[in-house]
Amino acid sequence: MSTARHLEIDDYVRGVTEGDRAVLGRAITLVESNRPDHQEQAQELLSRLLPRTGKALRVGVTGVPGVGKSTFLDALGTLLTGQGRRIAVLAVDPSSSVSGGSILGDKTRMESLATDARAFIRPSPSGGSLGGVARKTRESILLCEAAGYDVVFVETVGVGQSETLVAGMVDSVLLLLLPHAGDELQGIKRGILELVDLVAVNKADGERLGAARKARQQYLSALKFVRPASPAWRPTVLTVSARDGTGLEELWRKIEEHRATLEGSGELGTKRREQRLRWMWALVEEEVLGSFRRDPRVAEMLGEMERRVVAGEITPTQAATRLLRPLASHRTPG
Repeated sequence: MSTARHLEIDDYVRGVTEGDRAVLGRAITLVESNRPDHQEQAQELLSRLLPRTGKALRVGVTGVPGVGKSTFLDALGTLLTGQGRRIAVLAVDPSSSVSGGSILGDKTRMESLATDARAFIRPSPSGGSLGGVARKTRESILLCEAAGYDVVFVETVGVGQSETLVAGMVDSVLLLLLPHAGDELQGIKRGILELVDLVAVNKADGERLGAARKARQQYLSALKFVRPASPAWRPTVLTVSARDGTGLEELWRKIEEHRATLEGSGELGTKRREQRLRWMWALVEEEVLGSFRRDPRVAEMLGEMERRVVAGEITPTQAATRLLRPLASHRTPG
């Protein structure tokens, strides 16, 4: 059984910039690795490729499970590759509870894109850590941009805080909804609506077309009471059908219009600069917390402090103060 040959940094740089999908896949595997030597290589690679990044249109796609995100992306992506664009889809998958690996269902559901030479699909394991997803997905976006993909979609699992994290790494957030307005409006958190730039009612076909149009009007009404993510852009609601392909061209025009609006107002540059800074501080906080937990003096007390807080014997503030005391003792005065 043959194994893939070892790649040096120059090999990765050359392969990624030449658009070699196999090398791009291996580069993403490198940034996903938790091995210290792989992380060192990954950061060197990203540093070399950084001048080639930043040109793609980054779109986050979210929605409840069952809304048809993967089928929708397959249809929209195929439309765009047919127009000559190169499309990357980074699907943030829930991890298998047994193996911790990625559930590859998204790739199998994107049947057209999976065999399209102008497309690249990468399901990524979350490993149960949203912070891990954020770092790995952000770095994967940069690699895809360096490989010449001009549109990068990030598909979320649509659960919990993943929408907020994805909104912090893309230019536009698209929320997909089902044509059952009354029920679904009750389940949509206001905070999610404040993040979105566009809303699409999917599965607007056949017998569901009337319900989809009604849902569109209800979602438009709901958005009037939500503060938009950008002062220069009011989110709009469209109906689409991934099955029939209807509404996809109009939706894409709106996505491009949103990007042009942000560029024209100067918000796009500001937004991306703020995203990079937040990313840096998130990594700092993650590393500081990790170092704190790994400190043997903290580890010795941690179980007991957690037990006493849960039992109501001490306050969380008292426990935190005691856990931080060993670190405070290392501070030098003045």
